Amino acid sequence: MENQKNYLLETLLSVNSQLTDEKAREWVDFLWEDFESTQARAGRSYKGEEVTGQIVEKWIRQYGPHLHRYEATNEKFFGIN
Repeated sequence: MENQKNYLLETLLSVNSQLTDEKAREWVDFLWEDFESTQARAGRSYKGEEVTGQIVEKWIRQYGPHLHRYEATNEKFFGIN
């Protein structure tokens, strides 16, 4: 899993140079956890780290360039700004 997260971190940093390494790592962790918890709450079976990595990569490529502009309204993400 750590190799996948490192790949996602590098991918995020490549699409958004305004994020620090620390903030980018937080985003990768938040997106990873969000996908897995959403799947669990929906009662879906766990598809594994590979599927989670693919979805998070898709989100990073789509939303990553804009994440530095995110304004948290959910307490879970207050530390990200």
